[in-house]
Amino acid sequence: MAFEDIKAEIGLLLSRMQNAPEDAHELQMLLVEKINELKAYGLPVPEDLQNLEDSLDAELRARPQA
Repeated sequence: MAFEDIKAEIGLLLSRMQNAPEDAHELQMLLVEKINELKAYGLPVPEDLQNLEDSLDAELRARPQA
């Protein structure tokens, strides 16, 4: 998959996160998959995306388990 395709998919995920924050955990998992795709292709992971993933991870860990 081309870098531009992965970037477009990440953009869609970010839009979904804004529109449906209740699905944050699922969307975070999808974001991690896309970041891993970038790494698998030897492509750079933009620092802002890595920071976002780290922030989401910390936020989700801080939430009480239902």
